[in-house]
Amino acid sequence: MTTSSADTTPALQVVGLGPGAQDLMAPRARQAIEKAEIVVGYRTYLELVTDCIPATAEVISSSMMQEIDRCRKALELAETGKRVALVCGGDPGIYAMAGLVFELAKATDSAAAIEVIPGIAALNGCAAVLGAPLMHDFAAISLSDLMTPFELIEQRLEAVASADFVVVIYNPKSKKRTQQIVRAQEILLGHRSPDTPVGIVQGASRDNQSVCLSTLGEMLDQEIGMQTTVIIGNSQTFTWQGQMVTPRGYNNKYGL
Repeated sequence: MTTSSADTTPALQVVGLGPGAQDLMAPRARQAIEKAEIVVGYRTYLELVTDCIPATAEVISSSMMQEIDRCRKALELAETGKRVALVCGGDPGIYAMAGLVFELAKATDSAAAIEVIPGIAALNGCAAVLGAPLMHDFAAISLSDLMTPFELIEQRLEAVASADFVVVIYNPKSKKRTQQIVRAQEILLGHRSPDTPVGIVQGASRDNQSVCLSTLGEMLDQEIGMQTTVIIGNSQTFTWQGQMVTPRGYNNKYGL
C-alpha cells in the first residue's frame, strides 16, 4: 500500500539523503528522519545525518551488502505501527532501496504503508560539479554484475553508445572487479572519438569531493573506484573553462 496523504504519517518512509551535503538534503527527508521512531540504514549514510536523528529514536545500522536484511527489518518494524525511516544515499529509487522494499512488501503481502521521499541522485550531484553534461538525452548504467549478467550490461552499453547518449556509469570499478570499465571504454570507443570529454567525480558535495576532467581515450589513466561516478559525453559534448557541457541544441535551432 502506498500513501501520499499529507495528514497521514506512513509507517515506512524510504528516505533519500542526496549526495551527502546537509544543505542538499530535501526538507521533507530531514523531517522524516526527525520524526522517526526508528532509523535504519547503512552506517556510512547514518553518519551523514546524526544531527537529524532524535535522541529517543532507535538506530539500526548495518554494513555494505546487507540491503535485503535492512529492508526486511524496516518493513517488519513498520508493520508493528512504528514510524520507520529507511535512509539511502542519493535518490531511493535509483540503484537504492525503494524497489527492494516494494519487492519484499509484495512477496510478504505486507500491510505497511510505504512512502518514497526522493533525494538528489548521484548523477545530479556529479553533473552539477562538472558543469552541464546532462543537458541532452542520457542513460545511466551500473557496471556491477553482482545481480546483472555482464553480457546484458555489454548489450546496454552497445545500445546507448550507438545512439549517442551521454552515459553515466555507476559502480565502475572495485578491488575485485577491474575489467568491466575497460570493456565499457572499448565499447564506447567503437562509436565515438577518443577526445570525447569524460567527467570523473567522487564524493560530490562531500568533504572528500574530487573532480577530474579527462577524455574517453585517457579516462583509465585516472583514479576510478566503486564510489566514483563517470560521465561520458556524446559527440557534441565539449569542455570550457574547466566545465563539461552537452548542448541541448539551442544554437542549431535559434542561433546564439
